[in-house]
Amino acid sequence: MTQQVKVIGGGLAGSEAAWQLAERGFNVELYEMRPHRTTGAHVSNRLSELVCSNSLGSKLPDRATGVLQNELKILGSLLLQCAEETSVPAGGALAVDREAFAGLVTSKLENHDNIKIIREEVTAIPDTPTIIATGPLTAPALASEIARLTGQEYLYFYDAIAPIVTAESIDMSVAFTASRYDRGDVDDGDYINCPMNKEEYSAFIQAIRSATTADLRDFEREDPHFFEGCLPIEQLASRGDDTLAFGPMRPVGLRDPRTGKRPHAVVQLRRDNLAGSLYNIVGFQTNIKWGEQEQILRLIPGLANAEFVRMGQMHRNTFINSPTLLNPTMQHRQKSTLFFGGQITGVEGYVGNVATGLVAAINLTRTLNGKTDFVLPIDTMIGALCHYVTHAEPEYFQPMKANFGIMPDLDTPIKDKRLRYTAYANRALSSLRTAIEQLDDSYLQSLIPQTYNVVT
Repeated sequence: MTQQVKVIGGGLAGSEAAWQLAERGFNVELYEMRPHRTTGAHVSNRLSELVCSNSLGSKLPDRATGVLQNELKILGSLLLQCAEETSVPAGGALAVDREAFAGLVTSKLENHDNIKIIREEVTAIPDTPTIIATGPLTAPALASEIARLTGQEYLYFYDAIAPIVTAESIDMSVAFTASRYDRGDVDDGDYINCPMNKEEYSAFIQAIRSATTADLRDFEREDPHFFEGCLPIEQLASRGDDTLAFGPMRPVGLRDPRTGKRPHAVVQLRRDNLAGSLYNIVGFQTNIKWGEQEQILRLIPGLANAEFVRMGQMHRNTFINSPTLLNPTMQHRQKSTLFFGGQITGVEGYVGNVATGLVAAINLTRTLNGKTDFVLPIDTMIGALCHYVTHAEPEYFQPMKANFGIMPDLDTPIKDKRLRYTAYANRALSSLRTAIEQLDDSYLQSLIPQTYNVVT
């Protein structure tokens, strides 16, 4: 009799996990509470809906997210395949048409013979084999059950969503298309840049500092924490006059065609859909009240008459203290058939979330088949991420995105950064391939390509 497993949460990690389990012959019940219960960030009932950026990070093979993407390809990730099929031009980044991406993932899962999608809220942790991938907006009832199981309070931080404008409303007599350092096909308008001189930048910073932010709820106001990788612009502006100019508004690698010079600061917009009709304002997550937010954003050169289809907003992001709870396989340390995946584990970034869902699915499969755990090598990007979130100092645990800093040092130090990253990338892909070849898993071995993306 085919064994039944449950996956709770139809986001990136849950969708990937459900597909991987179904492909391995399990009957999967995938629970998604939308549309019966919504969140403050989602706008549809589609699976794997992206609610912040539409970019899955750099696809360049010598960048951290590029390494992560290549590892997922070797492991047969469905969501990486869907992302590539629905990609939009974005220079060196893998960006997708949000609606097309979520629609394709939903269609794939709905039409899989081994997957049953159940549209209801789960309020208790099942006793049957389960992967919990409910993400940063886990519903209160289930969150309470997880807290009861772990015997400790959750950690949390705040995540924010960037505004989106229509392309036709951007004043291109002021703004210009270009990718930093001429990466990508700039003629396609992958990125639109709004340049600021020093006076315009100073006025913009002062407006942000004097703006009113949305009220936090009582339980959120008690102990607000912000994740350094996704800070709202008002938090950055409060740290100093030049913080934004050295952060998301850095002008490095760009020149204003009107002057031929590098601007004092630049607001960069990235294509948000395949049609190129929408652009999101890169790095401009904010909790400023919508009325004031619109007035402030219109101070940006080129956006004076912009049409905003979504304003920035903030939501609470909840994650478990993984170093005290999980093994690097994403398995709960006390419950052998309970796994976690996605942002709730403390892994940040879309591709990282996909990876943890895939790791959880592989290891739940191995557990149910009586096989040993598959702990990915720590010199792979996926292995390094899973190791970090399960071995960090629990008292100071913070979410982590893919980066070379969490990987082991090279045997022979390399000073040149590009050459060093190339060496990291090649070592990761070689190590993953070797690990799969040595594993008692014919399914994974059948996925290994004859060649893979070695960086040169």
